[in-house]
Amino acid sequence: MRIGVIGAGAIGCVVGGLLARAGHDVTLVDQWPEHVETMRSRGLRLSGTCGDHLVPVRALHIHELQQVADPFDAVFIAVKSYDTEWATALGVAYLKPDGVVVDFQNGINDHRVAAVAGMYEPGHALRTDAGRAAFKIGEHDGKDTPRARRLAEILSAVAPAEVTTNLWGERWSKLALNCMVNPLAGLSGVGTAEVRVDPAMRRLAVFLGAEVIAVGRAAGYEVEPIWGIRTQRFLDAASGRGLAEVEQAVSADAASRKGGRPSMLQDVMRGRRTEVEYLNGYVAAEGRRLGVAAPLNAAVVEVFRAHGATVKPDPGHLEPLYRLVPGGVPSS
Repeated sequence: MRIGVIGAGAIGCVVGGLLARAGHDVTLVDQWPEHVETMRSRGLRLSGTCGDHLVPVRALHIHELQQVADPFDAVFIAVKSYDTEWATALGVAYLKPDGVVVDFQNGINDHRVAAVAGMYEPGHALRTDAGRAAFKIGEHDGKDTPRARRLAEILSAVAPAEVTTNLWGERWSKLALNCMVNPLAGLSGVGTAEVRVDPAMRRLAVFLGAEVIAVGRAAGYEVEPIWGIRTQRFLDAASGRGLAEVEQAVSADAASRKGGRPSMLQDVMRGRRTEVEYLNGYVAAEGRRLGVAAPLNAAVVEVFRAHGATVKPDPGHLEPLYRLVPGGVPSS
């Protein structure tokens, strides 16, 4: 299978790099010139929980895609959410008629993809999960198909992969996790582990997650567990039942993510545009459409808007959000 990865950021490089290392035919395409040139001249450096590797890869600048004469069997979309449409259109132009497009993004962009079809330094991708993170490969209609099984087999070179018949439940689970951690890290400047351990941020994260789950269920999806925690427990916690136990479960194994910087924190540190409108903003908009209140997720978006595109990380940015949490938050 010939694979084209549109967007060689952290996830694109870790997935594409490990697939290339396993012997697959992978082409990485990115819009950061220095990054592409570094991968070409030195190779792609991978580090973190996947081990230290220097992987020879085929890397192309966007304008060089015209050199691709043999279309790809699969195109992985791994750009920021706000770049979804043009990146998908670009990838599809070099895809076989019976090829497949796979969404590797934060947020729920599948419909936008279907309608068209954290780098630390140039040439370096750091993997921070514990190596147990599994890929869930699924069709939009929930069917178990040969092509889904083939993709799961291939992606097992990166992390355990399996076919799911509840793709949307998996997507909403990932969306909930992103809405719980990414904006809090981006606004405060702390990492993934700290968000899950700090008492105030952890409680805010639980209530943010409960809102996402409620909206997802209203949309007709059974949201899969988050960090191994049944989603009903988040809803119960937000209603005052078992809150302390859920908070303890959120903190469990957080140390394994120590040093991890969510993508939104990396964007803020570099003065880049964030994906908050496509994460918490998407949840708030869907909530309004479905008649399910998501005030905390809406407030997260407003805090980012208030500080503009060049927000500087500061734990004080979370104070307006803490005041909206029912019953308040414990001191950090």
